Amino acid sequence: MTQDSPGIEAVAYFIEKARRAVPPALRYPAYRAYWLGTLASVSGFQMLTFSLLWVTYELTNSPLFLGYVGAVNAIPAIALNLFGGVFADMFDKRRLIIACQLITASLIFVLAVMTMFDVLHIYYLLLIAFLAGAVNAFDQPARQALYPHLIDRSAIMSAVSLNSAIWQGTRIVAPAIAGGIIAYLGTSISFFISGVGFVTMALVTVALKIPEIQRGGSGNPARDMLDGLKFILSNSAFSFLIGMTFFNSFFGMAYIFMMPIFSVDILKVGADGQGVLMGVSGAGALATTMVLGSVGNFRQKGLMLIGGATAFGLALMLFGLVAQGYPSYYLVMGIMLFIGIFNSIYMISIMSSLQMMVPNNMRGRVMGFYGMTWSIMPLGGMQGNWIANYLGAPIAVMIGGLAVAGFAVGPALLNKQVRNISALVNQVEHAVSARPQQPQRTASAGD
Repeated sequence: MTQDSPGIEAVAYFIEKARRAVPPALRYPAYRAYWLGTLASVSGFQMLTFSLLWVTYELTNSPLFLGYVGAVNAIPAIALNLFGGVFADMFDKRRLIIACQLITASLIFVLAVMTMFDVLHIYYLLLIAFLAGAVNAFDQPARQALYPHLIDRSAIMSAVSLNSAIWQGTRIVAPAIAGGIIAYLGTSISFFISGVGFVTMALVTVALKIPEIQRGGSGNPARDMLDGLKFILSNSAFSFLIGMTFFNSFFGMAYIFMMPIFSVDILKVGADGQGVLMGVSGAGALATTMVLGSVGNFRQKGLMLIGGATAFGLALMLFGLVAQGYPSYYLVMGIMLFIGIFNSIYMISIMSSLQMMVPNNMRGRVMGFYGMTWSIMPLGGMQGNWIANYLGAPIAVMIGGLAVAGFAVGPALLNKQVRNISALVNQVEHAVSARPQQPQRTASAGD
């Protein structure tokens, strides 16, 4: 028995080491199931986007209609996101997610059947894209409001990072899979597989064991939405975090919509070169999210947020400056890596800070406002290209970077609450940890 004990101790040591290597959020079975379901759903979404644009161009051979598809999908998301947040607070989040996932899957299956029998008209496609965008406006706030209840608060940054990693990873992989399926099996099969991803998320959500979640709202959607807006505006920390997301979407990410100008006219590397540049940025963002997802809570969120946003803005300005004065492809490639890294650092800090500070009865509405700021990204691309048309793409990107860095530094210098956002988050965390046992722990006990 004594001779066996060193071997047993070694096995126990490696088991414990392997357990600690698992990202903190994935140690909770309920979140693990949710994460895998989200992976299937987001993969389906990325494949749907690729397939929609592909079949649109097949039907119309018009770049104009590609813009229309994006517009009709984004407009209901912008218009209805706030109502989606109200509904997420008012109703059972689990049932709302199941309903949204199944409705979206049904729309995709209709699209697949129409494509298979060659009866799809461009106006049917635009209608389905519009309806899918409207449903997504209710789905996203509910999902953002649900997953913090599946983990302990100490794992929130890990969960935010892992959710972000899904979006970063599938943005690289899923379109390639969709392209292969379309090439060998047809567009209708790509649509069917996309729909299966949404059905998978619905089934996972049905099986989730979720603690009772406090609901909020008066039952009057307009009044509840106004209450959510008042809550954000009355708290400078929340206003700053939501404002940072707006500046990131409207000014910071506008460079994506100008990349063809840099690739073709300035760097002269063509579509392949543009793909490499975007891939490098995506790889930097994905690596950062995976690193942050593997660590526990990071207490200096204010430093990560303001420092990361400032560095992201400066990296964009450097990108524009290099493209304007010394258009070196490899130098720009290195800058793109840091653009992806810094953007992930501060956006994950924003999301984890919001999730930790927002009260449960307001979570859906705050996430609705947060989601709306992401939905305006195509409008940011329009303003960026408008500036590029008159001043040139490098100047437009530099202006966007200056706006992001300026909004990060300005409020931090002028507002004490913004400067002390780390202390605010830690204060909330200490207050919650001082309470009796939380439902989240009950829901995710025992690995």
